[in-house]
Amino acid sequence: MLLPAAASAKGLDVALLGIPYDGGTSYRTGARFGPRAVREQSSLIRPWNPVLKVHPFERLRVADCGDVDVVPISIERTLAAIEARVDEVIADTLGILRALARRHGRLGLVHFDAHPDTWDEYFGSKFFHGTPFRRAVEENLIDPRRMIQVGIRGPLYGSEDFEFHDRHGIEVARIETVKEQGTAWVAERFARLRGGPVYCSFDIDALDPAFAPGTGTPEVGGLTSYEALVLVRALAGQSLVGADVVEVSPPYDGPGQITALMAANLLFELVSLLALQK
Repeated sequence: MLLPAAASAKGLDVALLGIPYDGGTSYRTGARFGPRAVREQSSLIRPWNPVLKVHPFERLRVADCGDVDVVPISIERTLAAIEARVDEVIADTLGILRALARRHGRLGLVHFDAHPDTWDEYFGSKFFHGTPFRRAVEENLIDPRRMIQVGIRGPLYGSEDFEFHDRHGIEVARIETVKEQGTAWVAERFARLRGGPVYCSFDIDALDPAFAPGTGTPEVGGLTSYEALVLVRALAGQSLVGADVVEVSPPYDGPGQITALMAANLLFELVSLLALQK
C-alpha cells in the first residue's frame, strides 16, 4: 500500500506481517508466494476509504514489517516462529491467536471461509489448514459462543463434520443462508459479538473462484467480491484486535492477479476498521 517498511513494530499502531507458508495445505500448494503477490497488487490502493469515511494512514501509524521466518519442513516449528514474531510486535492463524489471547484473553471470532477448519486431524497430523479453529477452541484461545463462520459450503465427509460446532455453540452462516437472507442479515448476526475482543480471519476461498481463483482449495458458489467487502465493513464497531487474509496462491491466480488484488483490498478494509477505533 506504499507504506514504509519497518524492522520492528516499535511506535506503530498496526504492523503488517506476511507468513509465506503452505506446508499445512492438503491440495494445491503455492500460498507461500501469497504475501509477495498481495504486496505487489496493493500498490494500486489509494489512502482514503470512501465507504467507511476514514483515512487509515493518517489516523494510524502503519508499516510493513516484512515476513515471518517460517520453517518450510515443519508446521510445528513454523507455528512457534509465528507466535514468537507476533509476540514481538503484538499485533499461520493458530500462532497469531495464541499470541493475541495471551494479551486480550479469549477472543470472539469472525471466520470467512468455504470450509469450517474444525476437523480433528488429517494424515495423522493435528496441525494442518483444516484444523486451526478446533485447536484454538481446545486451547481456550477463542470463545466458541462468540464465534461465527460465514460462507461455509461444498461437499463434506459427513453430517458429523458439524458435531464439534453443535457441542460448543459455534454459529455457522452457510453460503445458502447468506445468499437467501442477504448481507444485512449477516451484519445483524455480528452484533452479538460486541462486548469483547474480536479477531477476523478471512480465507480467500470464501469468495467464489470466479472472483478469487488463486487459492488452494476452491469451492464454487461463494461470495462475490462486493459481498465480501460489504461483510468486512459490517465489522465496524467491533473491538477488532487483529486479522488475517490467508490462502492466496499466486500460481493459480487469474489474469491480472485478481485474487491477490482482492486480498490487498480486504487488507485495506481491515486496516480501515482498525482506524475507526482510534
